[in-house]
Amino acid sequence: MEITDILAKCDHTLLKPESTTAQIDELCEDAIRFKTASVCIPPCFVAHVKEKYGKDGLKICTVIGFPNGNMTTDAKVFETKDALSKGADEIDMVINIGKLKEKDYAYVTDEIRSIKDVCKDHILKVIIETCQLTDEEKVKMCHIVGKAGADYIKTSTGFGSAGATFEDVKLFADNVPEGIKIKAAGGIASIEDAVRFVQLGADRLGTSRLVAIAKQM
Repeated sequence: MEITDILAKCDHTLLKPESTTAQIDELCEDAIRFKTASVCIPPCFVAHVKEKYGKDGLKICTVIGFPNGNMTTDAKVFETKDALSKGADEIDMVINIGKLKEKDYAYVTDEIRSIKDVCKDHILKVIIETCQLTDEEKVKMCHIVGKAGADYIKTSTGFGSAGATFEDVKLFADNVPEGIKIKAAGGIASIEDAVRFVQLGADRLGTSRLVAIAKQM
């Protein structure tokens, strides 16, 4: 697998709270240069990036309910509407982990479905923060994501105690319904790891390090 094939699956990401407009611009210019799947950026930069780079065909992904996921559903729906109105192409939302822990599966399902209803044809990726879940909860989320009509299940925010693991991506691949794709995110530090994630079933990779490696090459 060539590095260009891997980069084409990357959501080139910068979500640090101290991120500046200049850093976001550099991220976007690198994404265009290396033909990544998208940039994944904080919501406050979506309008700027759409205006400055939209003509270049750059896909814009942004995050909702990030990073903790315990905002109200109404707040997440509003965030989603606002992001889409400003030019976001893809939405990565964080589930309410507490509601999953207490087995309120209807709440988790309805929240994802409510956001997908707003997204319509825009891609919705559901971040479940695997480092905080049991394997049983991860498998349950595979089924919930499918039932709610989202497009992807995603491992991590990158702000938890751990990111994507090979074991979790394989678990997803073994349990997601047909048509649900997988995004591995958090801690992907090498081309070799990226290739392994793809081989295990990941269709997207959330990372900034792979472009940095490509620039050095």
